[in-house]
Amino acid sequence: MDVVAAIEAEEMSDVLLAVHSYAGMVGTGVADRLGARIAHLVYVDAVVPRPGESWGSTHARATREGRLAAAQASPNSSFPPPGASLFGLSGEQEAWVNRRQTPHPAQPYIDELHFSIDTLAAIPRTFISCTQPTLATIDAIRPRVTDPKFWDGCWLPGSRVMEMKTGHDPMVSDPEGLTQILLQCVPGAEGSR
Repeated sequence: MDVVAAIEAEEMSDVLLAVHSYAGMVGTGVADRLGARIAHLVYVDAVVPRPGESWGSTHARATREGRLAAAQASPNSSFPPPGASLFGLSGEQEAWVNRRQTPHPAQPYIDELHFSIDTLAAIPRTFISCTQPTLATIDAIRPRVTDPKFWDGCWLPGSRVMEMKTGHDPMVSDPEGLTQILLQCVPGAEGSR
């Protein structure tokens, strides 16, 4: 895993790991492997899985089937990204994101992630919920992060949910607002957990 290798090669500690969208799977896996080095895990409108789930586990059946059919028909087993208008972007921002998006490999969509809830629960966590508009594939995650039973009751202690009134790509639509939230998560910063 490239993120793990980078953290280890650079001998990083007290890492603020911010992950977006699908990368919630990646961040969860990294935190499971390097828990002691992660000071705060920030899920930016991202997947927050249960142990044994895949990225596509929480998606609507039609979404899963459509993505897998597109990947099967693709010469490189990938499916196309959605248009950036679904992220609440328009005009130049939408065009900029659309130019940079690439197809996503299908295998990570179906690979299950196994991790220790106890390891993740020991790391302070923030979920940033982007609400205007919400992205359908993240909508199933929003109730989880406020559910006292999620992660066998281990999610809510040590976590918080913050809302941004922007679409799924706040790094594009509201970079200043996202930066302010991330700064609050820096270890030792006022408001960090």
